[in-house]
Amino acid sequence: MWFKIAEIIKNLQEKIDLERLPEHIAVIMDGNGRWAKHQNKPRVFGHRNGVKAVREVTEACAELGVKYLTLYAFSQENWNRPKLEVSALMGLLVDTLTKEMATLTKNDIKLEAIGNISQLPRSTYNALLKGIERTKSNSRMTLVLALNYSSRVEITRAAQAIAEDAKLGNVDISTLSEDTFSSYLETAAYPDPELLIRTSGEQRISNYLLWQIAYAELYFTQVFWPDFEREHLYEAIVDYQSRERRFGKTSEQLV
Repeated sequence: MWFKIAEIIKNLQEKIDLERLPEHIAVIMDGNGRWAKHQNKPRVFGHRNGVKAVREVTEACAELGVKYLTLYAFSQENWNRPKLEVSALMGLLVDTLTKEMATLTKNDIKLEAIGNISQLPRSTYNALLKGIERTKSNSRMTLVLALNYSSRVEITRAAQAIAEDAKLGNVDISTLSEDTFSSYLETAAYPDPELLIRTSGEQRISNYLLWQIAYAELYFTQVFWPDFEREHLYEAIVDYQSRERRFGKTSEQLV
């Protein structure tokens, strides 16, 4: 069985054109709770097992040559979940950030974050800042965690900041461009994602990188996040590379 899986992975990897990799992949890691439910386990069990998928996908992206990987780890809306689950998630984040430093260092991966991280519990916030500091010199790939993140809030705050700068005379509203607006977003330092992956069969964006994914290719899979492995990532990339990205043009114009 293991040899068969290894052969599948190898065959998929050989189909990937390394010259046409998405520079930035964004992922909505969905299905931890349902995965656990199917095994008659509490939801937290699913979150714990989802850490393996994070490690697998992060290492695979770095090995391929993907430059940016953004993972939707905790949305602003997730605070509405049961307090016990939220508390367990925050504790799991601390534990994972501590344990995975060796993996990030080994793979030369820089850790960064977007979202209102100052509202995270102090232990989670400190562990995150420590991880960011320890990996700041790494350069092979940037792993961005979206924590306490809301795209609508991000866009609203960008508009407010632009309005304030306009009052000060630093921005001319009449000539405001998309590039200028993008520079006020939390993702200003990163290219827009070219591929968005969502696991577990759900087909919605869930308030995630709404501005940034305007031209991203969307890939939805039935696989629950804890079961998402290297071959599933490769399948998503192969599918991405099979698509014609026209950006409003006709097929003939791309020739």
